[in-house]
Amino acid sequence: MPRAPRPKPPARPRRRKRAEDVRLAGDRLVVGVPEDGERRSRAGLLIPATAVAAPRRCVWSDVVRVGPDVRHVKEGDRVLFLPQVGLEVEIDGGDYLLLRERDVQAVASPTSDGEAQGGQYL
Repeated sequence: MPRAPRPKPPARPRRRKRAEDVRLAGDRLVVGVPEDGERRSRAGLLIPATAVAAPRRCVWSDVVRVGPDVRHVKEGDRVLFLPQVGLEVEIDGGDYLLLRERDVQAVASPTSDGEAQGGQYL
């Protein structure tokens, strides 16, 4: 005689991940998503991101979280990287990119007055 299927346990409500709850592994860092990719030509024409075939152009973004093995980057720094190497993640309802430290091309640390100073090229 076949057994009756077990009732499924009630689904627990999914809790959003908060930035404080996330511990990064190894040399990973989380940065803000850079601008949407739209650019202006020298003549002032707006070039939408969808009109250009995946440019290999580095972008700057602010570091939100760093992993325990990151050596050259701190939270609050600005980093230069290729946006294609990052993985998209959602934390606290916001979109971010997950990078490895080796994908960072340069680092600019903020000075005491809040302005970014010259970058450190890795």
